[in-house]
Amino acid sequence: MMKKVFTFLIALATVLTVSCKKDKKETNVVEEDTNVTVEKTEDGEVKKLTIALNAKSNSNASGNIVFVEENGIVTMTAIISGLSEGMHAIHLHEKADCSAPDGTSTGGHWNPTGQPHGKWGMEEGFHKGDIGNFEANADGNGTITFSTDQWCIGCGDETKDILGKAVIVHEGQDDFVTQPTGAAGGRVSCGGIIE
Repeated sequence: MMKKVFTFLIALATVLTVSCKKDKKETNVVEEDTNVTVEKTEDGEVKKLTIALNAKSNSNASGNIVFVEENGIVTMTAIISGLSEGMHAIHLHEKADCSAPDGTSTGGHWNPTGQPHGKWGMEEGFHKGDIGNFEANADGNGTITFSTDQWCIGCGDETKDILGKAVIVHEGQDDFVTQPTGAAGGRVSCGGIIE
């Protein structure tokens, strides 16, 4: 099963790479000691960062996430396996520290603007880390793609910069109401967003 997921990830990365290169002259610049790839294009700069998700809380949930920033928009694409069938919440948490067996070393949801927990875009407020829910199929595989202009990769703006945060996949789904977590259950997978 993992071989199929890994093959799918490679195919997806190839498609994304090829599609990004069409009609653009580019020079790849990769800085030493960093996971962030910066491509200079005719249209500006494209930043790309890939992180691994590792199982927590005695689960088998793992996967990979690719973040791409282009023209002021960050797009996150997550591919996760080893989940229980059904809905799962995914959030950005405060610290890129996945050392605790249950993922609690990441702290709470990333909330640099001091808003209540909620569904992304709600008028009543939401955390910058409140991404939402996605569905895992009967084989335990799930994907989610999310785009926003409220994030950046390495820009230094404390209210937007996702570097130094963590991605947490939860055991259950976010109800978008319960404060401050959405009652999404245990942390089954964790990945630090580091340079």
